[in-house]
Amino acid sequence: MSLHEIEDMVADSVRLLDAHSAPDDDRVRDWYAALYEFQGQFDCSFTHFRVMDVLLRRRYAYRFPLDRHPDHADRSAYFAGLTEFTGLRTFDEDAPDFAGYDSWLDDGYVDPPHLYCDAGTALWQRMVAAGDLEGPDAAPLRRTPLIDAVARVAAAAEQERDVELIGLWYGFGCEVLVGGASGVVPYDVGELDEMPVLRELRDVVRRTGALDAARQSPYAASPEYAEHAELEAWWWDL
Repeated sequence: MSLHEIEDMVADSVRLLDAHSAPDDDRVRDWYAALYEFQGQFDCSFTHFRVMDVLLRRRYAYRFPLDRHPDHADRSAYFAGLTEFTGLRTFDEDAPDFAGYDSWLDDGYVDPPHLYCDAGTALWQRMVAAGDLEGPDAAPLRRTPLIDAVARVAAAAEQERDVELIGLWYGFGCEVLVGGASGVVPYDVGELDEMPVLRELRDVVRRTGALDAARQSPYAASPEYAEHAELEAWWWDL
């Protein structure tokens, strides 16, 4: 699977969650956060603008006139000089606490003539504190496991008969979908088997026959080579 396929998979999932969730379902933005955190583990491009209309509608991303930035009055010349897409966070690579570029969206981003920020970021917090975001827009994101988002995507994909998308997600296996970025699964097989969210996902995979598509994924971990072979063997035994 290429990185473009991962980008496509996440973008398709964003659209499906929007299409198959009630307009006032405030869990959707939390699922989006989980999906984009997953995508951030790979060397993917910035893909928000593929689905920006959805992200704005679901209150995951926010758009403002550029002069609404809290620092605009003090840095008007800088903002006036922005002519292309720009992430506003700056980094000092020589600083002792430099930890990479993962937080590059935290201070917002500009696609002239608009300023954007994602829910939960530092700029979003500043806009909330300034009163520019209120009510549901000011509600913090709730930490949501990736597996919860994937199960909802699979349920929506089943309604669309998108077996490939279900298989692509399931193919990442237990260590990724349950273990998250650490890959550590803090449950044994018996505990996993009793988790409602996993029962729902596995039922979808069974009903749709998506296991064949999952096995074709180059990211599918073979139980023989997985760090936790017993968990992966259970994962693939449907």
